[in-house]
Amino acid sequence: MGLLILISVFVIGLVVGLPVAVTLGLSSLCYLFVMDIPAVVMPQKMYAGMDVFVLLSIPGFILAGNLMNQGGITERIIRFANALVGWIRGGLGLTNVGASMLFGGITGTAVADAASIGGVMIPGMKKAGYPAAFSAAVTAASSTVGPIIPPSVPMIIVGALSGISVGKMFLAGAIPGILMGVSMMVTTYIIARRGNFPKQPWQGFREIGKSFTSAFWALAMTGLILYGLLSGIATPTETAIVASVYAMSVGLFVYRELPIRKVPKIVVESAVAASGILALVGFANVFGWILVSERIPQMIASAVLSFTDNKFVVILIINILLLFVGMFMETIAALIILFVPLLSLATAVGIDPLHFATFAVLNLMIGLTTPPLGVCLFVCAGIARLPLTPVVIAIMPFIITNILVLLLVSYVPPIATWLPSVLLP
Repeated sequence: MGLLILISVFVIGLVVGLPVAVTLGLSSLCYLFVMDIPAVVMPQKMYAGMDVFVLLSIPGFILAGNLMNQGGITERIIRFANALVGWIRGGLGLTNVGASMLFGGITGTAVADAASIGGVMIPGMKKAGYPAAFSAAVTAASSTVGPIIPPSVPMIIVGALSGISVGKMFLAGAIPGILMGVSMMVTTYIIARRGNFPKQPWQGFREIGKSFTSAFWALAMTGLILYGLLSGIATPTETAIVASVYAMSVGLFVYRELPIRKVPKIVVESAVAASGILALVGFANVFGWILVSERIPQMIASAVLSFTDNKFVVILIINILLLFVGMFMETIAALIILFVPLLSLATAVGIDPLHFATFAVLNLMIGLTTPPLGVCLFVCAGIARLPLTPVVIAIMPFIITNILVLLLVSYVPPIATWLPSVLLP
């Protein structure tokens, strides 16, 4: 009875459009009431879910990304990417993807990428003669690279849930993230050739050098983050704080585009964004605890293993499940609820935990661009001032491309595990 109430309230909450965090909390509270469990369990489990040291790095990385964005990073990264690939057919689309790959290595969140890059690139592409739906679609699709290329907020969540080193998680996402970016560039080029999209004149190596010099301090932030983690000098949380101080220093004293009066507002906005994520973590932990107490993970594992214990078939089943869930549920909530049960299933058939964690995150990132609840779709459609339908149609080639990359990463483990094994043995 209690489990039926939990699932019913959760589904109804999603259908009526309640925020995922509220839906998780409300359904969990109803379960506790029906099962006559003291309500004090709710705050206890919420606190236990949030009381993980590595989660403290999330506010730091969000603050660092916001400081860099307000400090002039977006335009510099776009200029550098445009100098590299803008002269090819469909160059602004390629620039869009390239900028997302570079920008994602700083913010670690897809929505920030979609809003920041999209705010500049979508109007610019429309003005240059690109279809509005394509401009929004390529921006939404490429924004999903951000949480794959390090740093990555979902990777931090996974590390907290599983005990896998966050440094290894970051490295595991590097090659898949690059593969996603390159494959989307190829898709963009093919669409541009068929649609005879415009291209810009070659700007010369001098412009590449100047734009690289201009963007150097922004790009160096990714190197700073990775060096701190790989060298062992700093924990992820300490690295995030160092990155925030670095971002503020660059914005104030190097680029000089970050007014000191804006810093308090940026700090408050970053704190609000981080608190939203942590609240979601807390409510999702209560929900996950209920599922564990109802033995749902064991039931899922038993059901799948009774059907097959073939590793390749299990990987396919997990991917289909996560792709479906990603269409309806926010990434972090889906990870907290499903990651541990599915990890148990994955390890039962011999899948490496690091490999599983990588393709699970990659899978849910694709969900950010799939209807009906793909957050990045809504952001980019809003910037382009379009209804959702034409953007959904335009993004389908990119979704297919990303699913092909997902299958490649899923069935070729070294793509995810090789780099961490070399740099962090």
